[in-house]
Amino acid sequence: MNMQTIFQKLRQALCAFIPARTGNVVATFALATIPIVGFVGSAIDYSRGSSMKSAMQAALDSTALMLSKDATSLTAAQLNSKAEAYFNALFTRPEGKNLSIGATYTTTDGSKLVLTGTGKMDTNFMGVLGYKQLNIDVTSTIAWGNSRMRVALALDNTGSMSSSSKMTTLKTATKSLLTQLQSAATNNGDIYVSIVPFSRDVNVGASYYNSTWVDFKDHGSWDGWDNENGTCSSSSYTTKESCTSNNRVWTPKNHNTWNGCVADRDQDYDTTVTAPDTSVQATLYPAEQYSSCPVALMPLSYDWTALKNKVDAMQPNGNTNVTIGLVWAWQTLTTDAPFAAPAKDSKYKYQDVIILLTDGENTQNRFNSSQSNIDARTKKACDNAKAAGITIYTVLVMEGTQSLLQQCASDSTKYFYLTSASQMVSAFNQIGTNLSNLRVAK
Repeated sequence: MNMQTIFQKLRQALCAFIPARTGNVVATFALATIPIVGFVGSAIDYSRGSSMKSAMQAALDSTALMLSKDATSLTAAQLNSKAEAYFNALFTRPEGKNLSIGATYTTTDGSKLVLTGTGKMDTNFMGVLGYKQLNIDVTSTIAWGNSRMRVALALDNTGSMSSSSKMTTLKTATKSLLTQLQSAATNNGDIYVSIVPFSRDVNVGASYYNSTWVDFKDHGSWDGWDNENGTCSSSSYTTKESCTSNNRVWTPKNHNTWNGCVADRDQDYDTTVTAPDTSVQATLYPAEQYSSCPVALMPLSYDWTALKNKVDAMQPNGNTNVTIGLVWAWQTLTTDAPFAAPAKDSKYKYQDVIILLTDGENTQNRFNSSQSNIDARTKKACDNAKAAGITIYTVLVMEGTQSLLQQCASDSTKYFYLTSASQMVSAFNQIGTNLSNLRVAK
């Protein structure tokens, strides 16, 4: 029943008095009060109905939010039963009659919970117009899962992380973050996470020694794996250069003895995720037998137990090269080799996120030990990743140059400077909360 219909009824009633020219004044006035009372009373009843509808809508919205937490595990009957129980506990207006609540949960193109509510309200004045009750209808929709997320964790595993309980606290904070993300995922694949421990190098996994994207050849610099790992026909020489320059025969070790570490690619491929191409050697990843090789990275996964086990395996050692940690985190988010991310479903919106944590300044990369030079590579990699649509959170723990990580973060709200290791837990919790909230589409 809307106001337009009510006014039409009143107009008809008033018009009925216009042709009447007989009868005494009292009778005429008494009859005239009927549409007048109906007109004024309709406004009062309509206002009461609007108030009741607002109260029903608020109760239904709250019911939908509470019910969405359990919707995936409930049968249709349980869903409706809980919806009625929640709503009745929230809506206590006595004028509400014949209340009925319905709930429908679907998983097409994401998860959606639709609640409908109907009820009636007795009128006090509109009965004179033939409307003894007003019908009240409300609906509430909660949609989630329309947004999916891929999160890459670039975690500093350098030697300085062994001090002030930083590595121990990092493990606690990271596993807590993983628990948050797991809770935010309604279905397998809603959220994928990769873990990239880094020092000067990144460990991609020794099992890839036969992969075409791994380069064991010499790039003309100190990091050529074949040149540094082998045996000379004279045991006096331990490198290819010293061996061959003394007219001896150098035999490289079998590549299956590689520990899995790779150094930076040739510039400017060191700051991009350009797919490796065997016809362009500079795009391949230089293998290196780095003695402080961190634990192997873990590509995108929603095996939450395995992800936490990977975190537990991390150990602090080696020098700091933030660039390679960031780039490999970004690499795990791409659909190109070497770690092709799962294909994205066109029915969903995707958010790609990197969380970068370090406790210090850049100290060494493949090319040199100049902090300013390495910082420039890091900044370029950050700029490239953000230009590609990656959201970057940066966390600096206790030491290091703040400006670099401030500039690297997507915005000021995504940069965290921590003055103690213990703050890692709260920082990661805040990031986890932010990411969980992004999963709510409506």
